[in-house]
Formats: sequence, structure tokens, C-alpha cells
Amino acid sequence: MKIVGLTGGIGSGKSTVARMFEQLGVPVYFADDEAKKLMITSLPLMDKIKKRFGEKAYDEGRLNTGYLAKVVFNDPGSLKALNEMVHPEVESHFRKWLAMQDASYIIQENPLLYEKGRQDQFDAVIVVTAPTELRIERVRSRDGATKAEVEARIQNQMDQDIKVKSADYIIQNDGDLGSCKEAVRAIHKNILSTIP
Repeated sequence: MKIVGLTGGIGSGKSTVARMFEQLGVPVYFADDEAKKLMITSLPLMDKIKKRFGEKAYDEGRLNTGYLAKVVFNDPGSLKALNEMVHPEVESHFRKWLAMQDASYIIQENPLLYEKGRQDQFDAVIVVTAPTELRIERVRSRDGATKAEVEARIQNQMDQDIKVKSADYIIQNDGDLGSCKEAVRAIHKNILSTIP
């Protein structure tokens, strides 16, 4: 079974593209979503987060995402600390999920694939790109964040042009869902053709 990485900067439309692959019957592991779930279900992880970021990190058992985002996106050291707590848990969860899959290939949707230097662990990498202004607009409408907050998050991620240079496949997601679907179908066909 091939393991394909799907990544892109915040607001590029990774999740939209990932769902298009799901519609073609490809199992998709959403690393970010699973990380958020683990942060409220894994007691050892919750304890680590509380020790590092204080009780404010949780609000009646729910992750205080507003508070955490303000802390980690304005302090690279805090962001690194949080990632170092969460990523091993996500990796362990992914391996268990992977063992239950029965498909020609699966996709791991992971926004920090390049930032974590994990691109070589995949058989192929798909990078989703979008114009910066559109990315900012998408995140603002999705998260209710200010332009400055979104720009701070973008600054914490690797430049999309760097990701594109080492990608196996690139999908330009500028809002035209029809051409996006065509690109997904073409990549799907190409990946299947490389499987013996």
C-alpha cells in the first residue's frame, strides 16, 4: 500500500482536496483533525499541555483554541513545544489507523509535512497551493481571525513555493472546484498506474 502525503499552507484548501480523494474511495487520514481530538481525549497529552501552557489551555474539558493560538503563533518556542507533544501521539494513532486500511493507497493530509521534515516518509507528496490573499480570506471566514492573526500563522509555515519545488504533484486551488476535481482525478489515475 502506498502512503501519499497531502499538504499545503493554511487556507490553501487541503481539506477540500482531501475530501475529493475520499469521494474517489481513497482512505484519508486528517492529521490536524486527529491532533485536535487527541488533545481532548488523551489524558497524558492533556497533562503535558496543562503543565506547559497552564490550566487556561482548557476550558471545562474543551481545548481553549483561542488562548493556545495566541500563545503559540506569537512564540516559535511555544509552537515547537506544542508540536513536540502532539506529533508523537498523532504518529502512533496514524500507524494504528493505517494497519486497518485495505486500499491501493492512502492519503495523510498533514499541514506540517515539510515543516517536520517528513516528506521522505511518503511514496509521493501532493502540494495544494492558492494565492495568499485568497488563503487569508478563507481562514478569516472559517476561523473568525483577523488578517494579522492569519498572516502570523502563514509566517509560521514554510513558504509554499519551497514546498512546490519538491512536490510530486501540485494542485492549484484558486476556487475553481471543477478544475480542482479534474486535477484530483488525474493524480488519482496516475498514482494507481504506479501500483503493480
